Amino acid sequence: MAGLALTPGSVLDKLRILIRAEIGVPVLLLMMLAMMILPIPPFLLDLFFTFNIALALIVLLAAIYVDRPLDFSVFPTILLVATLLRLALNIASTRIVLLEGHTGTDAAGQVIEAFGDFVVGGNYAVGLVVFAILVIINFVVVTKGAGRISEVSARFTLDAMPGKQMAVDADLNAGSISQEEAQQRRSEIVQEADFYGSMDGASKFVRGDAIAGILILFINIIGGLAIGMMQHDMAFANAVENYTLLTIGDGLVAQVPSLLLSTAAAIIVTRESKSEDMGSKIYLQLFSNPRTLAITGGVIGVMGLIPGMPNFVFLLLGGMAGVAAYLIAQKQKQTAAGPLETEPREQAPEQPKDLSWEDVIPVDLVGLEVGYRLIPLVDKSQGGQLMIRIKGVRKKLTQELGFLVPPVHIRDNLELNPNTYRITLHGVPIGQSDIFPERDLAINPGQVFGALQGVVAKDPAFGLEAVWIDPLQRDHAQTLGYTVVDASTVVATHLSQVLQGHSHELLGREETQQLLDNLAKQAPKLVEELVPNALPLGSLQKVLQALLEEQVPIRDIRTIAEALAENAAHGLDAVSLTSAVRVALSRSIIQSIVGMEEEIPVITLDVSLEHILQQSLQVSADGGATLEPGLAEKLLSSLQESSQRQEVAGQVAILLVSPQIRPMLAQFTKRTIPNLHVLSFNEIPDNKQIKVVSTVGH
Repeated sequence: MAGLALTPGSVLDKLRILIRAEIGVPVLLLMMLAMMILPIPPFLLDLFFTFNIALALIVLLAAIYVDRPLDFSVFPTILLVATLLRLALNIASTRIVLLEGHTGTDAAGQVIEAFGDFVVGGNYAVGLVVFAILVIINFVVVTKGAGRISEVSARFTLDAMPGKQMAVDADLNAGSISQEEAQQRRSEIVQEADFYGSMDGASKFVRGDAIAGILILFINIIGGLAIGMMQHDMAFANAVENYTLLTIGDGLVAQVPSLLLSTAAAIIVTRESKSEDMGSKIYLQLFSNPRTLAITGGVIGVMGLIPGMPNFVFLLLGGMAGVAAYLIAQKQKQTAAGPLETEPREQAPEQPKDLSWEDVIPVDLVGLEVGYRLIPLVDKSQGGQLMIRIKGVRKKLTQELGFLVPPVHIRDNLELNPNTYRITLHGVPIGQSDIFPERDLAINPGQVFGALQGVVAKDPAFGLEAVWIDPLQRDHAQTLGYTVVDASTVVATHLSQVLQGHSHELLGREETQQLLDNLAKQAPKLVEELVPNALPLGSLQKVLQALLEEQVPIRDIRTIAEALAENAAHGLDAVSLTSAVRVALSRSIIQSIVGMEEEIPVITLDVSLEHILQQSLQVSADGGATLEPGLAEKLLSSLQESSQRQEVAGQVAILLVSPQIRPMLAQFTKRTIPNLHVLSFNEIPDNKQIKVVSTVGH
């Protein structure tokens, strides 16, 4: 028998196995079906009613102690199962009440008898009043309010999904989160929408359950009176007493867990989606300001001095509120003062040192200067997140571009406005903007459904219309379709765009040599053949810089090195070598532009125009090329129109030209039409098809 002994641990393990085996809910549903069809003895009915109350308490406490509503995503399903269980118990108890009610008030079990006799004192009039009050509280107050909140939350959550998705994309582009974190946040957004949508439907279960309780009460009383008086020849008074007390006990034992579940549903839908303990949050928001307790204590104390009032109770509570206000105020003063600092010892003045080369401060390759009001953004001790975001930006750009992006040197600059930051490259400012660290930036992505109150501005990274708003408006702004980001993300995104646009200036000889050293570990013969035998290090750097300037990553350094080793022997210049490398990287270039699409929509030049461009190229002394001004203006206007038509059609703008004029046209359109990709015919892979969407003539 020792082997059959059950310990608390073994019982919990068996319960866990039962639930994990995914048979717990099907078994419960079968039990409900059996309760609706088969007669149940009073003992089992007592057991099931007790289980129903215990289940409602567990669900209520779980709703209170859960950190955020999404962590209790199974709540709508539990609410449905609990409602069906309660209705099944109502059917089973109704059967017993109507069949055995004439035998006495204990016919339907001890639980119903206790609620009908002990709880309401055996007075069915009092029981009716108590039952009516419970139904009104449940149906009119809790259920109706929770249902309305569920409906509004579901609608707002669904409306805010696009804005939240774009905010995740903005954080990902800024490098503040990784790809895995972005996928997790997108999944949470979808789960949140599903949860509140389910809660909107689940609230209807609770509402219907309250209505069913009222109908069951009248059915049991009327049916019981008819059966008792007509079939069992009971006196009217006896029939009323038996069946009414049984019905009231049945109704109360069902309404108590129903009210608990309705309260749990209301708590879930009124919780914020942030991960916080509800008790701690209530304490902080109710009692963080001692003046509220002090004023309350004063008002209650004054009421306690009025003759005829319960003076002792009022004065006691007023005194307790005053003492609590005093203790909270003292604690806040101690927290604000912080630990006492000891006076520093006097030190002898240091002798000035002679100047040396160490006093020559080198220019920062990449710098970020901030005004004094933005210092908390970069100070970790004050909760600043900008350092972490910048680290994420460097990591993301390093992975995308193919070389190590240099560190960003951050320092304060008192010459700047308090809310201004400045991005520098080689000590020269290349980006500057004003931000509000205590606000969030709501960016208009192109289509929003309302206006926001705040400071009108522009997104410094992309130039989009934006508004600096109070963080409390974040959810409302996302509901209207805005992309909302914090101040640190704004700076990090701007820095990411600037560094990506000037990535070719970040690649020096040291970085180029490091790329070769890493490649030598995998392909030593290739590196030995390339540098310095076929190509000097400076020429390799120029080719890599030219690729980065045209937004071509240099991650595939092996393919680049092989293409250079093959073509460097022909004595080609840096422009020709860059074109040869682009051909070798054609698949990755096309992949980054059109993805997996087999058909590439392109803009072409008229044959006569291409011939004119080739003939009109004038090579200057420094190896550059220029166009005749009139021809350049017409060509630029036509390309802008064709590019805009492609963007309106939702397609990428690609200009396909001959290899001879591609470098010149790429340089010509880089500043004026940044979204136009200039490709040559030999850069199109064999597995791609070309679709000419427009032709530019002269």
